Amino acid sequence: MTSSGYTCIQDSATEKDRLLSSVANYGSPRPTVLVGSEHRQQEEEEEEEEEALRRKLKYFFMSPCDKYHAKGRKPFKLGLQLLKIIIVTVQLVLFGLSNQMVVTFKEENTAAFKHLFLKGYRDNTPQAVHTQKELYSHINFTIEQYLALPQISLGQYAYVLGVGVNGSALSLCQRYYRKGTIDPVNDTFDIDPHVVTDCIGLNPVTYESAAGNSDYKNFTLKFYKLINVTVDFQLKAINIQTIINNEIPDCYTFAITIVMDNKAHSGKVKITLQNQASIKECKDPNVSGHAESYAREFFDVLVAFVCLLSLLLCGRSILRGILLQHEYVQFFKNRLGRSVSWGDRMEFINGWYILLIVSDMFTIIGSFIKIGIESKNLSSYDVCGILLGTSTLLVWVGVIRYLSFFQKYNILIVTLRAAFPNVIRFCCCAAAIYLGYCFCGWIVLGPYHAKFRSLSMVSECLFSLINGDDMFVTFAEMEQSGALVWIFSQVYLYTFISLFIYMVLSLFIALITGAYDTIMAQTQEQVRVTDLSAFIAQCTDTPSSGKFRGPEGSSCSFLCCCDW
Repeated sequence: MTSSGYTCIQDSATEKDRLLSSVANYGSPRPTVLVGSEHRQQEEEEEEEEEALRRKLKYFFMSPCDKYHAKGRKPFKLGLQLLKIIIVTVQLVLFGLSNQMVVTFKEENTAAFKHLFLKGYRDNTPQAVHTQKELYSHINFTIEQYLALPQISLGQYAYVLGVGVNGSALSLCQRYYRKGTIDPVNDTFDIDPHVVTDCIGLNPVTYESAAGNSDYKNFTLKFYKLINVTVDFQLKAINIQTIINNEIPDCYTFAITIVMDNKAHSGKVKITLQNQASIKECKDPNVSGHAESYAREFFDVLVAFVCLLSLLLCGRSILRGILLQHEYVQFFKNRLGRSVSWGDRMEFINGWYILLIVSDMFTIIGSFIKIGIESKNLSSYDVCGILLGTSTLLVWVGVIRYLSFFQKYNILIVTLRAAFPNVIRFCCCAAAIYLGYCFCGWIVLGPYHAKFRSLSMVSECLFSLINGDDMFVTFAEMEQSGALVWIFSQVYLYTFISLFIYMVLSLFIALITGAYDTIMAQTQEQVRVTDLSAFIAQCTDTPSSGKFRGPEGSSCSFLCCCDW
């Protein structure tokens, strides 16, 4: 009994030691084969994750046709862009025809006003007078023509009342210094620079036969301190030629200002006519046999909707690229312990998408402005034309993206990309020399040459000389200047032409040619492969292999199913 009890106590002590011992020593030991299989399974999962990332990157950089073979999704965005090219171009053509009629109507009316209200006017000839009698004669001629406008004009014009001085239709004003005494004999002068404006108003005889209408003949000008004389009035007209394009005619109001400028006091008074046109909707328009149509407005809304959809799809593609870039950077950082270069990072940001987004924004804004113009609520033809024209330019430039998928057609983009940094640096250096010549020509030759009167005109003249335009005319007009200025002009023009045509322009062409030769040489040699390209190249799956088709396609939204 004693021995059996002792044996029991010993067994329970042994069991207690076993329970208090470490887990590793408790029970049966873990097989080495199991640990190795888990490690091998983890490596396989990491390899599958890495291969999935490669496959995702390869799919991201595929062409629309390869993406179609890879996942079977229709290239909806490609078709959308092709549709957008067509409808945006049609929209621009329709607007261009309408805008051309508007601009032509303004220009022809301005020419008519010059012939009606400027005495002895000749096309493309500056108007000026040199005697007091001539100035009075021009003022009287303008007013008399205005009062007799319904009887002499070929166009249908109407007076606008209440826009002049004291509610009149026409304002005749002179501006002069408050005090001005000039005595060339004694070389003295006394001038108070404050400007005084003296005006009288007139009304057409048809509406109000006021006795004051003849006051303009007694209007005395203070020539010794006169700055300018202005005649201001407004006329109304209707542009009925828009019916040709199946549009409702526009009603115009022309604000006409005739300026007789004497601020130089040089004995020559320059005469100019300025015309500002405003467009508004006509009251109660009625065109026989013409029903009101909203086809153009509907087409503009369709264009705006297509561009909005394109903008959303391109924005989604850029967002996907940013997210994929972040995943790629994190993989290299965590798995390989390496950083990704900025060149590889920027490969995920597709510049073509940004260009299309800008184009879509311009088209949407321009379409709504065009709708406002067609509904006669806006008259911003110039703003609308700039927006629609720029958007159409960007849309057609975007066509190059699809040509870049073919190696033989990609040479232009590749050459421009390779030459762009050197071209920018070269242009910065050449611009410094060019601006120096601009400032020098403006200051020295401006008083003697019509092409150098302003800084912008100097730049236009020099740019034309670089391209070989108007060389002889530019040289010939300098013969009227003094001997010293003429000698300087010859040195100036010869050095500029020699420097920019024979050196700067040749070097500029050489930069482009050098980049092209470099690209052509690289096609014959082994091209340097980036880390991103090398990483993607390890994925040997072809687009038609079926490995790019995933289960996520079934639960994908409408926008996600639209791939390039």
